[in-house]
Amino acid sequence: MFRTLHSPAIWAVTLAAAGILMVTMGIRQSFGLFIAPIDETTGLGIAAISLALAVGQFTWGAIQPVAGAVADRYGPRPVLLAALLVLAIGCAITPFISSSFGLVLSLGFLVAVGSGAGSFSVLIGAAAQHLPLESRGTASGVINAGGSFGQFIFAPITQKLIQGIGWMGSLWAMALAALATLPLVFRLTARQPAVHPEHASDQGLRHAITSALKDRSYLLLHAGFFTCGFHIAFLVTHLPGEVNLCGLPASVASWSLAIIGLFNVFGSLYAGHCVSRYRSKYVLAVMYGSRALLIVAYLLLPRTEWTFYIFAAGLGFTWLATVPPTAAIVGKLFGTRYLGTLFGLTLLSHQTGGFLGAWLGGLAMVEFGDFSWMWYADMALAAFAALVNLPIREAPVVRPTAPA
Repeated sequence: MFRTLHSPAIWAVTLAAAGILMVTMGIRQSFGLFIAPIDETTGLGIAAISLALAVGQFTWGAIQPVAGAVADRYGPRPVLLAALLVLAIGCAITPFISSSFGLVLSLGFLVAVGSGAGSFSVLIGAAAQHLPLESRGTASGVINAGGSFGQFIFAPITQKLIQGIGWMGSLWAMALAALATLPLVFRLTARQPAVHPEHASDQGLRHAITSALKDRSYLLLHAGFFTCGFHIAFLVTHLPGEVNLCGLPASVASWSLAIIGLFNVFGSLYAGHCVSRYRSKYVLAVMYGSRALLIVAYLLLPRTEWTFYIFAAGLGFTWLATVPPTAAIVGKLFGTRYLGTLFGLTLLSHQTGGFLGAWLGGLAMVEFGDFSWMWYADMALAAFAALVNLPIREAPVVRPTAPA
C-alpha cells in the first residue's frame, strides 16, 4: 500500500502534514463534547451553542479557499503559522465568554479560522507540490489518516480532561497543543524543489476558478461533498446528545467519537490505496452508499452501547476517507498549481452542508425533542451523494511505477 512513498523526503513531508492535521482536526472534532458543560455553566441553551458550532462549520469551510489562495501565492508557511496561533487564541478565550455572540466569535470564528486554515486544502496542496503524481493518492490518505487519528486521540482525552479539570481547563490544554505543533510547520515547508513543474500555460488564479466553476464534474463533486459535510457535522456535534437521549453515559459518546477516528485511520489509508487503483468517483459512490445503509441499520437496532460502537466503526471507515478521492478528482481535473484554492472551494461546499447539519440538528432537538427527522434527512442525502458522483468525468487511473 505504501510502496509509492519510497523516498525519505516524501515521508517527511507527508508525516509533517499528517501531524499538523492530527492536532487541528482532533481539536475541532471534539467540540461536541463541550455542548452540555458549556450549557450548564453559562445557561446559553443548546440552540445557541449549536448555532455557534454551526457558524464554525461554515467558517471552517469558507476559510479553506482563502487560505488555499494565499498559500498558492505566498507559500504555506505563513498561513499555517497564523492558523495555529489563531486556533490557540480561540481555544484560550472561550472560557471567558458568557454571551451567544461571544461564543460565535470564539468557537464560530477564531477556532474555525485557525483549524480551517491549518487543514486539508493548505496541507494537501503544500504536500502535492513536492510529490510525484503516483505518490499523491497514498500520501493524501496518510495525511487524512493523521486527522482521523487526532479525533481518536483527542475525543477520550478531552472527555477525561473535562471530568478532571473542567471544560475551561480542557480548552486551555487544547490551546497549548496547538502551539506545540508549530515546529511541524517548518518541517513541512522546508525549502526543496517541487517535483511537479509548473505549466507554461498557467493563466492565473482567477481563470482557474472561473474555468472550474463552469465544469460540470466539479459542480457534481461539490454536490456530493455538500451532503458529506451535512452528515459529519450533524454527527460530530449532536452524537453526545443522541447518546444522552438513549440514557447512556457520556463516555459512550466520547468513545464513539474515538472509534470513528480510529477506524477512519484505516479507512483513509485504504482510500488512498484505492485512489491509485480505481476511479475516485466509484470509490466515493461506494462510501456514500454505505452510509445510507448504516443509518438504516442504526435506526432498526436497539440503542445500546455496542450499537453505538458498531455504528461508529462502520461510519468511521468512510468518515473523512472521502477527502483523498475528492482531492484526487480535483487534481486530475485541474492539476496541482491551484489545488489549494480549488479544493478549498470544494471544502466550502462541504462545510455549507456542515453548517446546516449542526444548526438544524439543534433546532430539531428543540422543536421535536429528538433527532429522528435528522436521521431521515441524513440517510436520503447519503443516497443522493452516492448517485451524483457517478456521472463525474474522470481521467483514467495512473498506475504507480516502481522506484528506480
